[in-house]
Amino acid sequence: MIKILLLEDDYLYRVSIKEFLEELDFYVDDFENGDDAFDAIFENSYDLLLLDIRVPGMDGFSLVEYIRKEKLDVPIIVLTSLTDIKDLSKGYELGCNDYIRKPFDMIELKFRIEQLIKNNFKTNEDFLELENSFKFDIKKSILYKDNEAIDLSQKESEVVALLVLNRSFFVSIETLHDRVWGNKDISYSDIRMCIKRIREKTDKYFIKTKRYVGYKIDK
Repeated sequence: MIKILLLEDDYLYRVSIKEFLEELDFYVDDFENGDDAFDAIFENSYDLLLLDIRVPGMDGFSLVEYIRKEKLDVPIIVLTSLTDIKDLSKGYELGCNDYIRKPFDMIELKFRIEQLIKNNFKTNEDFLELENSFKFDIKKSILYKDNEAIDLSQKESEVVALLVLNRSFFVSIETLHDRVWGNKDISYSDIRMCIKRIREKTDKYFIKTKRYVGYKIDK
């Protein structure tokens, strides 16, 4: 599942965008304050950032500048009502990938997001390289070891996909419960057993654990 951060201080606009994207099966973390968005960006791993410019706290331009200085290559779309060419040029110079001017049609946003994500993943030929000769096909959700596919169940594959998309960051067991099992009535011990089965099929160090924090797969 593609993970998107949305920074938008207009409540109705933010809710509309979030609900639209979630209907398309994107996962969306939304913020109205630039400082809160900044913290989330460097605590999590996102596949795309949608950043409004004029927001409380750190503004969108400052966010883009800092993100690029820290060498994060996540795609960025700027959402703005600004029309001055100097403002548009500034965003591109700082490192955003695309602009979309308000008001915009949600379908236009959908196409721009899909194209950016597609182009970003293409640089790795649709595979994400992981530690110890593992790689993950992001389109087909297939895990490989030394170019041989590993036979995972649907839930095991969904767990791996979520951890891979958040690679190098810990994902809590609560998040796994929510995102993979949809908060269904299963125990955390069932989730731990699923992790155990994945390790048995891969490597005992493939999924790393940090007590009270969660699980992660490294690049």
